[in-house]
Amino acid sequence: MYKKFSRRDALKSIAIGSGILSIGGVASSFAAMNYIDENTLPASQKNNIKHSVCRWCFQDIPLDQFARTCANLGIQAIDLLKPSEWETVEKYGLVCSMATDVFADIENGFNEPKNHKDLQEKYKGLIDKASKHNIKNVIVFSGNRRGMDEQTGIKNCSKGLKPLLNYAKKKNVTLVMELLNSKVDHPDYMADHTEWGVALAEEMEADNFKLLYDIYHMQVMEGDIIATIKKHHKHINHYHTAGVPGRNEIDDTQELFYPAIMRAIVETGFEGFVAQEFIPTNPDELASLKKAIEICDV
Repeated sequence: MYKKFSRRDALKSIAIGSGILSIGGVASSFAAMNYIDENTLPASQKNNIKHSVCRWCFQDIPLDQFARTCANLGIQAIDLLKPSEWETVEKYGLVCSMATDVFADIENGFNEPKNHKDLQEKYKGLIDKASKHNIKNVIVFSGNRRGMDEQTGIKNCSKGLKPLLNYAKKKNVTLVMELLNSKVDHPDYMADHTEWGVALAEEMEADNFKLLYDIYHMQVMEGDIIATIKKHHKHINHYHTAGVPGRNEIDDTQELFYPAIMRAIVETGFEGFVAQEFIPTNPDELASLKKAIEICDV
C-alpha cells in the first residue's frame, strides 16, 4: 500500500494539527527505515546539488527519525516545515529550506486585495521567526483566479507583496512563490505558468522575491523544462521534483529524465536547494528517497 493523499490534504492536516496516515503507512515507513543502515554514510556526493526533501510526502514517519535518516542520506535540508518543527531538524545539522505555517493557503493568496492585511500581518510574524533561525526562504502563493485576469492578478500580488518584501529584506529573508499546475492538482490556481511568475517578478523588481519552479507541475502545464530553466533561472531560487504522470518516483517509470534536468540546473550556476516532492509507491519509501537523491546527484 502507498500514500494516496495530496499536498492539499497534507496542508489541511497541518492546519488542524493532525498527521495523515495511509493504510499500512507507518509499518512500511519503519520497514524502509530498517532497510537503510543509519550507521552507513552515503556514497560520496558530487556537491553540485544541495539536496532537500518535502516533509509532507513522508509525513507518516516521525519527524525526529525522518530528520536523522535524511542526514545519513546526505540530505541537507527539509522543505515546508512549520516553526514548531525547525528545532527538531536542526538537531541533526539540517536546515528548513522553505518555511511555511498553518495560515499559508494555496487557494487564498496575494491576488485578492481583501487578503492583504491579514497575510501581511501573519507573514511578518513568520519572517521574524525564520530570520531568528537563519532560514532564508518563506513560501507564498498567488491564490486562485476566480475569474480574475492575468494582469490584475499580477498588480494585486505586487501590491500585497511589496510591503512584505521590504520588511523581509531587512531580515535577510526571500519570499518565494510556488508555480503549481491548475490542470490536475490545484484547479484555478493563478501562478500556473512560468511566464506569469516571471512577469510578477519583473513587476516588483525585488531581489528577494523569487520563484519556486516545481518541475512536476510545470511539466504538466507547459513542458519544455530545460529550455525554461535556462531562460528564466535568474528568477528561480528553489526547485521541487516528482515523476510525471502521477507525482511518484523520479525513476525510469515516468517521462522526465532527471539527470539531464539536474545538469541543466547546475549549468545555470544555481546555488539553492532541490527538494524531492514525490509520493512514494514503493513500500520501502525511504529507499525511493535514497534513489532519488542518487539520480539527482549529478
